[in-house]
Amino acid sequence: MPEDMSFLLLPGFSAIGFMSAVEPLRVANRFHDDLYRWRILSLDGAPVAASNGISINAEAAVVDVHAAQTVFVVAGFEPLACYTRALGDCLKRLERAGATLGGIDTGSFVLAEAGLLRGSDSVTVHWEALSAFRERFPSLNASQELFEIGARRITCAGGTASIDMMLDLIGRKHGAALASAVSEQFVVSRIRQRSDHQRMEIAARYGVHNRKLIQVIGAMEQHMEEPLTPDQLAQEISVTRRQLERLFCASLKDTPTHFYLQLRLTRARELLQQTDMSITSICVACGFESPSHFSRTYRARFGVSPRSDRQVMGGRNGGAVLSSGEATQVSVPALSES
Repeated sequence: MPEDMSFLLLPGFSAIGFMSAVEPLRVANRFHDDLYRWRILSLDGAPVAASNGISINAEAAVVDVHAAQTVFVVAGFEPLACYTRALGDCLKRLERAGATLGGIDTGSFVLAEAGLLRGSDSVTVHWEALSAFRERFPSLNASQELFEIGARRITCAGGTASIDMMLDLIGRKHGAALASAVSEQFVVSRIRQRSDHQRMEIAARYGVHNRKLIQVIGAMEQHMEEPLTPDQLAQEISVTRRQLERLFCASLKDTPTHFYLQLRLTRARELLQQTDMSITSICVACGFESPSHFSRTYRARFGVSPRSDRQVMGGRNGGAVLSSGEATQVSVPALSES
């Protein structure tokens, strides 16, 4: 019997994440008939628009599906905007009926919100939403892997990582030769492993090659909530503070303190635009000493206050990116500007 896979597309889902998951199944069937079959689900059975505006027809509403082998929740920028208790109950019912549940791109948010992920599960999401996921679900083990495959849970970072995930699943079930044959159809020279990083390595991201500089930037990225002092950063790579400053000046034309601040502000903006965390909580999560200091620094960097930036994003997205429940409007706490 063909293996059955269902894809629940949420409004604004990632088109490339979805198509990269389906196409390997189609190609596998070209080599061996009827290995896989798939169906597309939506919340109400109606067509669903992806984040790029293209609509995909659904075959059924998820509530009308009573059994499935594997169900992937495919989401995009607003994974919880349409989340309801009824959707959570529906996924729980499918899980009790024996379905393996998966999340593509930010679909893991939906599984976590429904209480279908546990601390023992390794889970991944798109790197851009990783900070938001960790803040919202601190008890879960969120990784930066391309995909995570467990006994009853499968999660994927989305994008072209969906191809790698499906090639891994095809290889496990039908052998490495078929997986390789499928990958060649996509002109993919190498099947990436789950442990391959989602993002470019620090060296490629910032165009640096000095080992100590790469190491200290990594330390900065790991210490956002409680920033390290310049002396502590220097100790991380066994140099003096002055040597650290020379290293940044020569390679990045910046100071360690300013570079670190930009990293923290970028993280703050991700949380501001992708979660419904209070601005005060974001201030703490990104290592700022007070909301007023955070607001002044944020305005200097982005030309707008955190509160105004969130309101602008809320207007564009029709609600908080990661707000949940029946209501999806942004609730912005008051923030002192002084």
